[in-house]
Amino acid sequence: MKFVDLKNDIAFRKIFGNENRKEILISFLNAVLKLEKGRNITAIEILDPYQFPRIMGQKASIIDVRAKDEKHNSYIVEMQVTEKKGLDKRIQFYSAKGYSNQISKGDDYLKLRPMIFIGILNFKYLKVKNYLSRHMIMDCETHEQKLNDFEYNFIELPKFIKKETELDNLMDKWIFFIKNAPDLKVIPENTNDKGLQQAYIDADRHNWTKEELEEYEYAEIREQDELGQTQLAVERAVERAIENKDAETIKRLYKKGMSPKEIQEITDVSFEKMTEIIEKMTE
Repeated sequence: MKFVDLKNDIAFRKIFGNENRKEILISFLNAVLKLEKGRNITAIEILDPYQFPRIMGQKASIIDVRAKDEKHNSYIVEMQVTEKKGLDKRIQFYSAKGYSNQISKGDDYLKLRPMIFIGILNFKYLKVKNYLSRHMIMDCETHEQKLNDFEYNFIELPKFIKKETELDNLMDKWIFFIKNAPDLKVIPENTNDKGLQQAYIDADRHNWTKEELEEYEYAEIREQDELGQTQLAVERAVERAIENKDAETIKRLYKKGMSPKEIQEITDVSFEKMTEIIEKMTE
């Protein structure tokens, strides 16, 4: 068996946003939220406003799956591969937007149901040791939770370091799958949950159509291109910072009366570059 990478947007949506495989998302939500029999989710409606990019080059605006359970609670399950500026505000914005969209103008506010966000992050984001953290609105002194319609759950993959033999609950098994699927060749022996078993089967590349694999591979290329652009921007910013620092040093030493040769020995800047900086000073 050869499994796809769940951090790929096509793979993420195929596994968690499949209308014909609702047991996968139900199992994942129950595991993350630690819902037990009597409180657990048994039915769900997938409400995904963002469709798979069917045309090469067309990127979905956000990698997420939205759903509603039998109690009409709403869920956003989202994968974030890299940290981006304003992530916290975007998460709150989309949660608030999804919450307000539950009713129309003139409807009774009592129809509003909880909005639960689950973010799977491929980077360290919070100052907590656990890979799973839960955030709610509560009184800072009494911890009373009067405003209880918003809940934010963060899963930080780099903080999950358990090996296959150390997985002792369904949540661990799910995160092990999400983080390590591309490196696995068989379904782990301790995988006894039907939803997770089906997720492994659906993640096997042999069960994908040629079109799906092409979309998956193109998404990989696109992700690498975006990463390359980011890395190049960082490298150029560093180069500019170094150049600016060198220029300031050269100007300061020249004003103190040092010769170009002496300055070059101190700064290790090329003679051509140093001469160019000095000439601009004397123009």
